[in-house]
Amino acid sequence: MNYFWDLFLGGITRGSIYALIALGYTMVYGILELINFAHGEIYMIGAFVALIVASVLTMQGCTGIAVLALATVMAVLYSAAYGFTVEKIAYKPLRQAPRLSPLISAIGMSVFLQNYVMLAQTPDFLPFPNLLASFELPETVGAWIGASEFVIIFTAAALMLCLTLILKFTKMGKAMRSVAQDREMAMLLGVNVNRIISRTFIIGSALAAIGGVLIASHVGRINFYIGFAAGIKAFTAAVLGGIGSIPGAMLGGLVLGLTESFATGYISSDYENVFAFTLLILILILKPDGILGRSSQQKV
Repeated sequence: MNYFWDLFLGGITRGSIYALIALGYTMVYGILELINFAHGEIYMIGAFVALIVASVLTMQGCTGIAVLALATVMAVLYSAAYGFTVEKIAYKPLRQAPRLSPLISAIGMSVFLQNYVMLAQTPDFLPFPNLLASFELPETVGAWIGASEFVIIFTAAALMLCLTLILKFTKMGKAMRSVAQDREMAMLLGVNVNRIISRTFIIGSALAAIGGVLIASHVGRINFYIGFAAGIKAFTAAVLGGIGSIPGAMLGGLVLGLTESFATGYISSDYENVFAFTLLILILILKPDGILGRSSQQKV
């Protein structure tokens, strides 16, 4: 039973990170019907920025939660800036182009950012400090869950709840939903579509950066390739839950994380990716729109 609980916690922890990254994919697709394949690299850049900031602060004698907070803030700012810039450079000029053009641009931006970080840093794995170790849990809670798992799950749940409330009750959220439903009509009603699209990229990039900091601190190492691997898994989670659906992205991330964890624990770690993508194929065969997805209707 303890082994089952460890696998369950590991799956929820991993799934929470997938869900945070998947939110960026599904938000962008919901508004632009574009798959931002460079989103995983934004997650990776956030982790590297946090590593640099944490290293500098540690050299200055800072420790504990202050290092985690400052490293996360800087990671969010830098990643949001990268997300904003990528949208302006790689996607905005191609909004009226054929659907294949922005897809190729997204893949090209992903490759560019990977190689940019590899040349600026190193192709090798770098150790990442355990910034979550400074959290102390009550003994009754600590007996069931580790500090890093608790922080990741709690933070992911809180961020997803905040995003849901923003989209549902704020003026910006209503504007995002109107643009996602009908961009031309939203523009006619006075919504600044360009600003909404930029904010969507900024929010998605910020969530990915927080996920990068949390999982890097949990795992203890990073390299330039973690963005591609996590991005593909998060994209799978978004499709699994229903691309374009915020609750679907959350659910898809958790389902994928639990599937990988139990497959690794009870069968073999060699088949981790096999089970993840097999699950995706089955869902797409049985329910092509994803678990919570809806069939899109062509506007005429």
